Amino acid sequence: MLRDAKKTAASLCEWIRTYMAAAGESTKVVIGLSGGKDSSVTAALCVAALGCERVIGVLMPNGVQKDIEDAKQIARHLGIRTVTVNIAEAVNGLLHAVATAEGCDVLSNGISDDSKINLPARIRMATLYAVAQSLPGGARVVNTCNASEDYVGYSTKYGDAAGDFSPLQQLLVHEVRQLGEVLGVPHDLVYKCPSDGLSGLSDEDKLGFTYAELDHYILTGECESTATKERIDRLHRMNLHKLQLMPAYELQTQER
Repeated sequence: MLRDAKKTAASLCEWIRTYMAAAGESTKVVIGLSGGKDSSVTAALCVAALGCERVIGVLMPNGVQKDIEDAKQIARHLGIRTVTVNIAEAVNGLLHAVATAEGCDVLSNGISDDSKINLPARIRMATLYAVAQSLPGGARVVNTCNASEDYVGYSTKYGDAAGDFSPLQQLLVHEVRQLGEVLGVPHDLVYKCPSDGLSGLSDEDKLGFTYAELDHYILTGECESTATKERIDRLHRMNLHKLQLMPAYELQTQER
């Protein structure tokens, strides 16, 4: 629990301003808006730090997105401009290209479910960079991951785990919600049931435990359920590679 959420919000805004000062006073930020707490709170922080004219929201439905009005709601609330890019054609096109590629027989079981679930997230990140690099003066892409999800690897590598800077990376889920409250983000978005929007399940259904349980364990090391503790530990070990720099061979002096 943040001791002073208002102070943390002010400190985060100053951190964003400092980071963006190095990028240039006219440089904008681009953020994928899903209508969930993380993107909504991150967008609110960027607007508080830089002003609404420097924040561009990108809506990226994959065909029909049932809750797209939530993304539009936060954009209206913050007064930011948006771009809507429907990624369905790109997703379906790449799935078809892989499934029919020369040599695709190596995929003996076809394209995996995990690949199908993660592909839209990776295409969304490519879309954000396409928009950012097309804006006059360029832009920086904001990462919206939080510490709770990062701990158990609940993100897509080179998808939503990517970005140029990450305001929420050190904040747990309940702390993100605290920030949302002090920033005036609509209550229904701050406390919306989190979902990846891809699998049809809530985040907690997929994880097998609640964010409250996860946050408590990260903070205290305590967990009432042994099975839940073991699952959290296993996910953390399996997904550490998502938080680490890509391993690279270090050339020895005598080799050159």
